[in-house]
Amino acid sequence: MYLATDFDRSFVHQRARQYRDQLERHLSGELSADEFRPLRLQNGWYVQRHAPMLRVAIPYGEVSSRQLRTLARVAREFDRQGAGTPEERGGFGHFTTRQNIQFNWIPLERSADVMDLLADAQLHGIQTSGNCIRNITSDSLAGIAPDETVDPRPYCEILRQWSTLHPEFAFLPRKFKLAVSGATEDRAALRWHDIGLQLHRNAAGEVGFEVFVGGGMGRTPVVAPRIAAFVPWHDILIYLEAIVRSYNRFGRRDNLYKARIKILVKAEGERFFEAVQSEYQALLAEHPAGQHPQRITDAERERVSAGFGVPAAVQARLNAATAAAHHTTDAVAAAGREAPAYTRWQARNVQAHRLAPLRAVTLSLKRAGLPPGDVTADQLDAAASLAERYSAGEARVTHEQNLLLPWVHESDLHALWHEARALGMATPNIGTLTDMIACPGGDLCALANARSLPIAAEITARFDDLEDLEDIGNLDLHISGCINSCGHHHSGHIGILGVDKDGSEWYQLTLGGSDGSHLSGDTVAGKVVGPAFAADEIVDAVDAVIQTYRLHRQSTAERFVDTVRRLGVTAFRAPTDAVRSTTAAAAPAGRSDTQPERALP
Repeated sequence: MYLATDFDRSFVHQRARQYRDQLERHLSGELSADEFRPLRLQNGWYVQRHAPMLRVAIPYGEVSSRQLRTLARVAREFDRQGAGTPEERGGFGHFTTRQNIQFNWIPLERSADVMDLLADAQLHGIQTSGNCIRNITSDSLAGIAPDETVDPRPYCEILRQWSTLHPEFAFLPRKFKLAVSGATEDRAALRWHDIGLQLHRNAAGEVGFEVFVGGGMGRTPVVAPRIAAFVPWHDILIYLEAIVRSYNRFGRRDNLYKARIKILVKAEGERFFEAVQSEYQALLAEHPAGQHPQRITDAERERVSAGFGVPAAVQARLNAATAAAHHTTDAVAAAGREAPAYTRWQARNVQAHRLAPLRAVTLSLKRAGLPPGDVTADQLDAAASLAERYSAGEARVTHEQNLLLPWVHESDLHALWHEARALGMATPNIGTLTDMIACPGGDLCALANARSLPIAAEITARFDDLEDLEDIGNLDLHISGCINSCGHHHSGHIGILGVDKDGSEWYQLTLGGSDGSHLSGDTVAGKVVGPAFAADEIVDAVDAVIQTYRLHRQSTAERFVDTVRRLGVTAFRAPTDAVRSTTAAAAPAGRSDTQPERALP
């Protein structure tokens, strides 16, 4: 993990002190609510449906055991506890698709205390809100994936430092999101971001970035087109500055719903690309060749990269090959007595590693009793302990709202499985229908048109048979409570979007979307099946889609998304129409943009 400097530590504490002063002035009446609003948003504090919500950044998804314990303290000591549902009681965190964690019940008057606690662990909410460059995200298997060409983490950290409190980009036309990957498989949904950066090597072996710009979801889903095939890594900050400066100059500020860069790119096309290229060349020309202050030097990359190697404890164990082999034999023997449960978990939750004796293990946060991505204070503490015992004190937050342990030795898999199962984090469902992405929806979010969590819970209950899930196979199901698309419904093989119809909750169903992974093919937005479904019909509609797939797939090896693309969405209309009630005529039309987009604060 990145080795924080004295400056890094001082910076975060200084920001926390600044926020405390702002909060105290607000509570005393010196700062009005309108004056305080941009200040709290710049530090990740929203006001949601019931209470303030804090979004904490986990840059490119890497989190230490110490930081997990700090997050557990925040959940336990500051998140509200009380009667009611788990969502109403508090005491939990919610991992998001952009590798953040959110807390939903912290009283505003205690928020400065939370910021101090976070700062002690080098955590914060800086730029997790507002019209600025948000948390830099990446592949959760960064640095360990067998298909990786270049480790993106050092570049992510350099991007984080460059973008944090950048004076020119603090008040962009709208929020701005970057993702970086260095692998052949896209596990970071690059082309759904404002900027997606794909690391690769050219024919000469030089490292550079393929750059995509103008992606995004919301009311108008747009897949980012490529703007550059190869930008040398030394110059990537200069090129990004050219993009964001051009957006800052030409982006719409007169219309909130047309302010994202995707609208600018879609409207201007090549003219925007030419403006970026012109700005890039102008920036390069400001200084002698190779001497631009934004140029990343070899020394700086080496400094930042120092913390991203194989952890010392892991390397020492790899060097002890004989002992490792002996332990592996013991683990295999023990596992054999508990098959097939352990075997199923290995197949679903354990992934290959670039270092053969090691594995990456996903702790599933998709299980009955808690919403997708939610984790209790006790589970955060337990995850920290697992990370210390089995993963050199490190974990990762995944795009799919799970936790991943990146440095697990194969000889420890059986012991880890036992402990994770006892904690409720070993459900062998990674990549299946119940490993769904879902936003908090109307239960917590002030912007939502409909609830997401009850739909997610009903789907989990309906498809709780593990043999049944295996027969269905790999399938991405995504749920959003409104058109802002925090649940990424556009990129789901099955997408569910909550919409409002005269005060009632309705749900649109889309099929065939993807985030660009090798399991899904190209990045595309799903197509709406037909008119929306009532809340008590949508899960039956999903079931009808699944049964139609089973009926028409060419073999059990044909994946759901491939069947949808082969047959077309129309093949699923009659089966889903059959589940509608007689009130279906009152449903909103079958379009993904029936509701106006409401911007997140």
